Amino acid sequence: MCSPEPINCFPVLLNVLSNAFLRLSNCSARFRVWSQLFYTAQNAELKNYIFFGLFTYLLVLAAGLPPLFAMSNVEDYKVKSTSC
Repeated sequence: MCSPEPINCFPVLLNVLSNAFLRLSNCSARFRVWSQLFYTAQNAELKNYIFFGLFTYLLVLAAGLPPLFAMSNVEDYKVKSTSC
């Protein structure tokens, strides 16, 4: 009914249990559950927009991290701390 990977098995289990509870309560509605590992966009412009947005975010993050390490080293130097 489901593959051995837990990422695929949980949605199937959720679907089976929820539909069983709906049948017990004499309801005609049914749940349909599916899982996708990644967002699959068909539009090339949307893919480029997402890529460049994430790329810009990573560049800003990469530019902000080195000063944090440098400030930590300066503080260690001021208090004359040493590591073994």
